[in-house]
Amino acid sequence: MSDQPKRQLTLFDSTSIIVGIIIGAGIYQMTPGIAGAMGGPAGMMAIWLAGGAMALVGALCYAELATAYPREGGDYIYQTRALGAPVGFLFGWSQMAIVRPGDIALMAFAFAMYAQHIFSPGISMPVYAAAAVVALTLINLAGIRFGKWTQNILTMVKIAGLLGIVAAGIMAPDHGAASAPVASMEGMSRFDGMKLALILTLFVYGGWNEMGYIAAEVKNPNRNIARALTLGVVSVTALYLLVNGAFLLALGYSGVASSNAVAVDAMAASFPRIAGKAIAILICISALGAANGLIFTGARISYALGTDHGAFRRLGRWNERMGGPMGALIIQGAISLAIIAIFQNYIDTIIYTAPVIWLFFLLTSVSFFVLRIRERGTPRPFRTPLFPLIPALFIAMCVFMLYSSVTYAWNVKRDSLLLMLSALALGVPALIASRRMEKSAGRQ
Repeated sequence: MSDQPKRQLTLFDSTSIIVGIIIGAGIYQMTPGIAGAMGGPAGMMAIWLAGGAMALVGALCYAELATAYPREGGDYIYQTRALGAPVGFLFGWSQMAIVRPGDIALMAFAFAMYAQHIFSPGISMPVYAAAAVVALTLINLAGIRFGKWTQNILTMVKIAGLLGIVAAGIMAPDHGAASAPVASMEGMSRFDGMKLALILTLFVYGGWNEMGYIAAEVKNPNRNIARALTLGVVSVTALYLLVNGAFLLALGYSGVASSNAVAVDAMAASFPRIAGKAIAILICISALGAANGLIFTGARISYALGTDHGAFRRLGRWNERMGGPMGALIIQGAISLAIIAIFQNYIDTIIYTAPVIWLFFLLTSVSFFVLRIRERGTPRPFRTPLFPLIPALFIAMCVFMLYSSVTYAWNVKRDSLLLMLSALALGVPALIASRRMEKSAGRQ
């Protein structure tokens, strides 16, 4: 059929997409919080290395799933096949109501933080963030799309910007790496600090699992999917370690932990006249690019939910003239704006989204074992090495991160956790209503 995805993404394209998705604005936005939560420079660097290792463990598991089931859908496909249609529906619901709008809001907050340095600091972050969501949603409603070369160019710009920060850190005249450790932020315990740092770090590494959503478009998927995932995660880990080392060289540990805009401060240490605003512009572009990608792909998940389930048929309407799911884009934008209005900042937004993200990561890790046993005859061009150790580590990682995100939210921001649970629970009556509508339609 002419409307089926074509395999046109090379290894470079696929790796570029993975790197581009992972490197949003999180490295600039989350680093001070991670540093403050860890209490010292050694812990700060260790948590970044641990985050990269954990992302690689997950990527190796997803590489097997994506090569065994090289179709668009990713986690939705794996969980539906392994655990049943209701679980797949709840995954789609969580993406529509919680995860994608939350991620869009996070990138909008990152834009807002640095937009204040470029424009007026008197305008609040939520106003800048909301303006970004509205503008990008309107662009997508107008039917504007970005091709693979746009993604490749944006990724190269992001990498160039990160390497520029590394160079600025090395050139900084007053290196401060020997700064003394400080107490964990807000008096939290060491264990609570580590949990928060892991939540923030793994958010910054987030995006490697998106390969499943483009698997149907990758050339030679049997080889290139696994290679792209591995190359992408390893490259990003190396970049993140270099950048954080540069931050420490330029500002010292206490300077990093207390900074409101760490990349601007680090660049200003070497180039005080021009670099601060230049890096702020770079980060704004990076954040807007990431937010636009999330808006584009997120609306497609809601569109798929609408095509499969009658209760959401309005989301499943495709505007041929504009070339997009107009209803899904509008609903997604509205939910993103609501999240910005409710939480007002990125930390509370992460607390809202993290538990449900790790819940469905856990369900995918369980699906890995179920599909290995139940569908033994399915060809697996790439098999996760050291089976069952690596998948077991992935399950353990997901359990720990689910526990950490839930307990941290319960102790620190209980309202955010309860709101997330309420939003997720609404998926159950939505599923029941959808099934009733489908049965009713079947009788007619």
